[in-house]
Amino acid sequence: MTVVLAYYGGLSLVTFGLYVADKAAARRQGARIAERTLQGWTWAGGFAGAIAGQALLRHKTRHPGIVLGAWFALLLHLGAWAWWLSAAGRSG
Repeated sequence: MTVVLAYYGGLSLVTFGLYVADKAAARRQGARIAERTLQGWTWAGGFAGAIAGQALLRHKTRHPGIVLGAWFALLLHLGAWAWWLSAAGRSG
């Protein structure tokens, strides 16, 4: 269980860091981080960092695909864990 928490925590920290960097780049009109990159880290498990970055930094909140993508990633991971921990997931 510790490994799982470290995995999600680590990815969330990286994802949040990417949101911080992209927000800073947007303010100074510098090179931005691709939305595909942000979404990739989000779907890999960094959804908590993405949701935190959107809420705390008010970044990417006008992009429904990015906002909904983070919440769908969260639901997908929760669903996968619920299935895997259920009797059906353990028996197959």
